Amino acid sequence: MTISTTIDVRPLSGHTGAEVHGVDLREPLSREVVAQIRATLLQWKVVFFRDQDLTPAQHIGFGRQFGEVTAAHPTLPAAFPEFPEILVLDNEAYASAEATGDGPSIESRWHTDVTFVANPPMASILRGIVVPPYGGDTQWTNLAAAYATLSEPLQQLSDGLHAVHHNFLPIKRGEMPVALKQQFQSKDLRAVHPVVRLHPETGEKVLFVNPNFTSHIVELTRQEGSHLLALLYEHLTSAPFTCRFHWEPNSIAFWDNRATCHLVPTDIPPGMHRSMQRITLAGDVPVGPDGAASYALAGERFD
Repeated sequence: MTISTTIDVRPLSGHTGAEVHGVDLREPLSREVVAQIRATLLQWKVVFFRDQDLTPAQHIGFGRQFGEVTAAHPTLPAAFPEFPEILVLDNEAYASAEATGDGPSIESRWHTDVTFVANPPMASILRGIVVPPYGGDTQWTNLAAAYATLSEPLQQLSDGLHAVHHNFLPIKRGEMPVALKQQFQSKDLRAVHPVVRLHPETGEKVLFVNPNFTSHIVELTRQEGSHLLALLYEHLTSAPFTCRFHWEPNSIAFWDNRATCHLVPTDIPPGMHRSMQRITLAGDVPVGPDGAASYALAGERFD
């Protein structure tokens, strides 16, 4: 049975994020509703759904209505053999005996998912399974709005630059389980992307660098590039471009990975469990304002 309805969209901030109500994601959606959700995603960059008690199969089925669902991750294993598309993000599973104090064992940095391949995911869909009663919110930032508010000279400079992204995690000893870091970096994955990409659906110019996976800018010296990247990171994480989502069990976040960065929470209270399940949708190869497309330095496509 296909459900046809009209969605109720409730924006969360001036630039980023909207809750979508009036839809049951357990059932196949009508073409009209899929188009409405896609249009809302393109406008607000991340959309949220409440009270969606999905099975893993329904989670994957929802994603397939918007694109091809990829494997769980290029290097991290899927948690369920029967669902190789699902990546489990669980603070207890990631806990490290080497970590000290009450802080998180994995350092949190703003990032866009899997930008170390030539075709980063088009979108990610994250489902709240076990959610602490407080703490554990996720934040997103709108990279199209960030680009649009740069000064014209910085826009012109950024339009012609390209950056290397890699899957090396700049994490200090004790901040992440050694086995997990080794698994994440078990393959050499590197790609060159435009610093500004053209959004393939909206035509917007989007900043496409992030503190987690961007290594350096090809056309600049390392010193020049590090200063420019620091400026862009400070700008793109400015509060006006962001929204913050408070998770509840059975909440879902669906974000445009071509136009957002997000920040994993660091305020989960000690002893509280937080477990999420994520799928990703296959993406295209980014293209910059100069017409140059992204390309791999090491590794293969992610599909």
